[in-house]
Amino acid sequence: MKIKEVKATIIKNSRNHNTIQVTINKKYHSSAPSGASTGSHEIPAYKRSLPFAIKYINSSKELKGLSFDEFNDLSYFNSWINTLGANPIVALQGAILKAMTDNQIYSYLNPRAKKLPTPLGNCIGGGAHVKKPSIDIQEFLLIPKVKGFKEKVILNDYIYKKLKKALNPKIITDEGGLVPNISDLETFEFLADFLNNPNNTLDHKVYFGIDLAATELYKKMYTYKNFSKTIKTNKLRPEDQIELINDLIYRYKLKYVEDPLEENDFEGFSKITKSTLVCGDDLITTNLERLKQAIQHNSVNSIIIKPNQIGSLTKTKEIVDYAKREGITTVISHRSGETLDPLISHLAVAWEIPYIKTGIYGKERKAKLKELELIENNL
Repeated sequence: MKIKEVKATIIKNSRNHNTIQVTINKKYHSSAPSGASTGSHEIPAYKRSLPFAIKYINSSKELKGLSFDEFNDLSYFNSWINTLGANPIVALQGAILKAMTDNQIYSYLNPRAKKLPTPLGNCIGGGAHVKKPSIDIQEFLLIPKVKGFKEKVILNDYIYKKLKKALNPKIITDEGGLVPNISDLETFEFLADFLNNPNNTLDHKVYFGIDLAATELYKKMYTYKNFSKTIKTNKLRPEDQIELINDLIYRYKLKYVEDPLEENDFEGFSKITKSTLVCGDDLITTNLERLKQAIQHNSVNSIIIKPNQIGSLTKTKEIVDYAKREGITTVISHRSGETLDPLISHLAVAWEIPYIKTGIYGKERKAKLKELELIENNL
């Protein structure tokens, strides 16, 4: 595939913030999302600014005429990360990859692909994903145990609508999570009871997990502002936080716990029971060296994959491959400020990633789910 024309433009993401979209040969588009709660070890979205990145790409003379035939050819742009930042490179690489494959990314990268990921459905939320006072837990996630991707999507959607009626929330989070008018611990109790009722789950087994985003709570101690019905504010030492998380895992049979501790506590993560998926997001930031450190400490058995945390699709593939070799479960994820680009849906299938976090509600979230349904129909 030869580049004949490149155009970078500004579009709005789901939070109505500006982001970059790159178009190759007038036909193939890719855009970059952005996070609300971001890890300090992520590559900056823009090294200088979004306008600078737009101008840099549009005025680049070296792009026109370049040919790309293999996925690893995209590494050509890794040297641009220090100049432009993460988002421009991921959008540029994504658009070129779509042009290379005529939008058939998953089958091009992996002709033998047969499995689809399980969608982790963000149904209840708070924390940094909502501007008003709310629960401290950033996400409660549905984990449906049914066959077929479409069936899982339908079940998550059904439960979400039933939850909306039951909770009657006044606001929702950036990712469509329902914001309950109860405390953190009451929310655990409510959701556990709700999912144990077969009328609420179409008589299927549905587990749940959480993304605590604990770095947002941490300043020497973990501070909860809506902890329980009787204890509004609760400050916990790191060792108390570990005890709390392990108790919640046991009591509610949590199948997934993301970022239960702050982003540099590799040692603390090692003390979280691995009877469930203990997932590192801010701890790892899709960074291979940080994953190696986490493995050395036995910190996690699962990691979040977000291409624009590391600023390169080829570097993202490196950490996915390494995680697989080390027996670490991968979870590819959207961001709080999303676009309609379904690129991560294709990467999930091509790279055989077993879970995808892409929400339940909102057109940007549904775009990824619909793309996966189309892929399922083609497999």
